[in-house]
Amino acid sequence: MLIKVRDLKKEYQTGEVVAKVLQGLSFDIEKGEFIAIMGPSGSGKSTLMHILGFLDRPTSGLYEFEGQNINEFDDDELAYIRNKKIGFVFQSFNLLNRTNVLDNVKLPLVYSKISNKEKRAKEAIEAVGLTHRITHTPGQLSGGEQQRVAIARALVNDPAIIFADEPTGNLDSRAGLQIIKILQQLNNEGRTIILVTHEIYTAEHAKRKICLKDGQMVGCEVVIEQRIAEKEEGLLK
Repeated sequence: MLIKVRDLKKEYQTGEVVAKVLQGLSFDIEKGEFIAIMGPSGSGKSTLMHILGFLDRPTSGLYEFEGQNINEFDDDELAYIRNKKIGFVFQSFNLLNRTNVLDNVKLPLVYSKISNKEKRAKEAIEAVGLTHRITHTPGQLSGGEQQRVAIARALVNDPAIIFADEPTGNLDSRAGLQIIKILQQLNNEGRTIILVTHEIYTAEHAKRKICLKDGQMVGCEVVIEQRIAEKEEGLLK
């Protein structure tokens, strides 16, 4: 078992107002799965990803990663695990604009003690098909190519799991499909992929879905019906 979650809750308090963002989630994720966390804006999916990726802590409930309760670790220990075990891909790419592809991909290795940093980075770049762009800066790349660089950067530490938060959100449909195919290939090679999205067509590429609405797990048909209704309403407007 890679991830075990039981009755997970997350609340934020502002003065006397308590916002219940996650309300008692329970699920398991096995090593090697391709999971889509799906839901509309405000459903809690990004908050859940931040907790699963050690960027935040739950208010209550159990979260075990590789059999270890994360509540037993301090922030430094969680940061170490995050750097060694987790890779992130974000909608906005988060690349350094004045830094070339190779050096962007090497960034997670800065504090690593491994001696073959450049070799590891070049292998990750090759895995996403961008060896011919290795000396280019982000401004010289298309949006799809920038997201592929972000995936290579997520790969370079050989993580146990890759979180992709709306990875196709800033891309056209063709470039978005290329990104999804790369994630599928990485999953076929044995990597665990957790894809966070509000789009039905993107979520359909995953092998299993966890669907959220108002901070609770619901049947995916509820979320899909809501998304279809939102799109139809947008067309009517």
